[in-house]
Amino acid sequence: MKGKIFNITLFTILVMVLIFSQWFSLQPLAARPIRLVVDGKDITSLTSPVIENGRTLVPIRFVAEELGADVDWNEKDRRVTIKKDNQLVSMKINSRLVQYQGEGKEYNLLDVAPKIINSRTFVPLRFVSNAFGIGIEWDDSNRIVYVDSSKTSDMEPFFDIKISTLNSGQVITGKTDLQIELPDDNLKNAVEIKYLLLDPDTSEGFVIARGSKLSDKYTWTPRLQEKGEKVLVAAIYDEKGQFLAGDAIHLYLEIVPKVSLTGIVEGETLDNTISLGADTNFIVSYVKYEITNLDTGKTKVIGEDAPLDPYGLYKWEPKLNENGNYSFKVIAYDSENRAYESESIPIEVKVNPKLELLGVYDGQTVNKPVNLLASRNFDVSGTEYILRDPKSGKEEIIKKIPYGSYSWFPGPELSGEREVLVRVEVSKGVFYESKPIKINLAGKPVVLLEGVGPNQVLRDSTKLKVKSNVNLDSVSYILVNQETGKQKVIAKDKSPLIEQVYTPVKEDIGFWNIKAIGKYKGKEVCSENIPIRVYLGETFKSLPIIEKDRFLDLASGLARDSWSKTGMSAALQTAQSILETGWGQSVPVDKYSGKLSYNLFGIKGKGPAGSVTYNTWEVYNGQTYYVDAEFRAYNGVNESWADHKGFLLNSSRYEPFKEVMHNSTQGAWALKRSGYATDPEYALKLMRIIKQYGLDKLDKIGI
Repeated sequence: MKGKIFNITLFTILVMVLIFSQWFSLQPLAARPIRLVVDGKDITSLTSPVIENGRTLVPIRFVAEELGADVDWNEKDRRVTIKKDNQLVSMKINSRLVQYQGEGKEYNLLDVAPKIINSRTFVPLRFVSNAFGIGIEWDDSNRIVYVDSSKTSDMEPFFDIKISTLNSGQVITGKTDLQIELPDDNLKNAVEIKYLLLDPDTSEGFVIARGSKLSDKYTWTPRLQEKGEKVLVAAIYDEKGQFLAGDAIHLYLEIVPKVSLTGIVEGETLDNTISLGADTNFIVSYVKYEITNLDTGKTKVIGEDAPLDPYGLYKWEPKLNENGNYSFKVIAYDSENRAYESESIPIEVKVNPKLELLGVYDGQTVNKPVNLLASRNFDVSGTEYILRDPKSGKEEIIKKIPYGSYSWFPGPELSGEREVLVRVEVSKGVFYESKPIKINLAGKPVVLLEGVGPNQVLRDSTKLKVKSNVNLDSVSYILVNQETGKQKVIAKDKSPLIEQVYTPVKEDIGFWNIKAIGKYKGKEVCSENIPIRVYLGETFKSLPIIEKDRFLDLASGLARDSWSKTGMSAALQTAQSILETGWGQSVPVDKYSGKLSYNLFGIKGKGPAGSVTYNTWEVYNGQTYYVDAEFRAYNGVNESWADHKGFLLNSSRYEPFKEVMHNSTQGAWALKRSGYATDPEYALKLMRIIKQYGLDKLDKIGI
């Protein structure tokens, strides 16, 4: 028995010894440092190379100095410069861009950016070979890096990507095409290409073109402030924004501003509306159009009061009395408000008389007032709006006036199918008439209630009145409770010509329908039921989300994070948030509960935190009034910021914006053109904010 126990114990001890001996024998192998040998000298004791993500990095100062090179470190710029003989190499910490200078100048991209490890600058091993044109070798079995200056090697780019439309050292004078040669057998995870224009001293700059089709041709429109030597980088990224591959060349920018007017051709005869546009070879902030009558010498400037979109079109429709000889030109303005003019284009304007009736459309049933208007390109001395029976041809004059529009509310005596047209007198006995428009007339008395609109919230005294197509004998105003059906008479049998004031009281709090009942020839004529709410309690107004002087830091931080994920100009995002919220001081809250929405961009609907009830404008029967509307609510500003970017990026409406969203100027105008805001100066306001607060720096990028 004892022998058996002894054998088991001995076996256990032997197994443990074996395990520990294996463990100890493996430890030195796993922890064994990489050795660095330069020209036969082992300098591992100074600093060992490291391996990160499959790349061998070596301490550049020790390698360079061992090879007889001088190494300079600029702490302010975090830049390393290496000089040996007539060769100079310059690179910046955390930037893949490296400059080689000898007989010529060349830029390249590293697969791993230089980095600081234990106060030492480490670079990819292949960089050493490229920098000094010498041999390098990796002994995997012994984990030794050999650097041998007795062997030579050619510079070998890290990536098999090439900018194909430009050459290093080329001078750029204006708009330029960008394209790369892309091998077919790699970069399967690539989803986006960005073209960057970088300052060679700072290794930072701006995105000048971008897209998801890697090998497509892109157009670069430079900014006039971009001058001198620059580095153009084509950089390819995966869906997480990780750099995959790229190419770099240096260029010289000497932009010669050129502006051309589009939409007309010299010597043509203009007989209709034209769409004028500007073609420029640089980024433009806004444009104006100058139209000169060569017969009279008079000049008219379009856009003097409200400068125009340089990337959109302006429609000019000449009038009959403007026939003659003209010259046109466009004036483009840069970010410093400097003007650049196109050549003048002479044309002849020779339009024919044009007359059209506006305010009604074919097949319309007219049961409310319509605003009839004669659209014409000539002056008149008289205007007649005509109603015609299409069967008999019998006409009657709706209204005869010298010129202008007329609000027509057909009475119950008119019913069935009719034609409406306008006839104008140009000179005595000379008339023009428009093409008739077929309409249907309801043929019944109508009463319209004015002063309130659907879903309006009444808190104060409100003036009520009616409009009718008959002469009412009297009118009454009635409230009907939406839940109980209880009625309350506001005013009874009053003159339809006098406004009635309704002042809500405590008992009226709740949801109602309001209507007007007119009496006409002994019968009642009711208006539509208009749903309203009476509320006399406390209401809450918009609130700040942060101190005003801290909002810029908050917004710019969110914008920079979003910019790295979406490619949308951070300067533009920040300016929008400033404009929409008044520097974060006016953020919607629920007017009844005070719940803060964190909605920085005024987006309607339901958000991650539901919605808040807030005021907005609506139009009813031609009048503007406040109503309650639901605005998206969020759990914080981060959600609001991200949702706004999704709102823009996921809507086909904003396709023009998505194409240029990397550029704050082009992006601002594209937002306006896509209908984001009705304010005619929206884009200009954004650009002013960007310039005043130097927000362009938020769009700077490195590689």
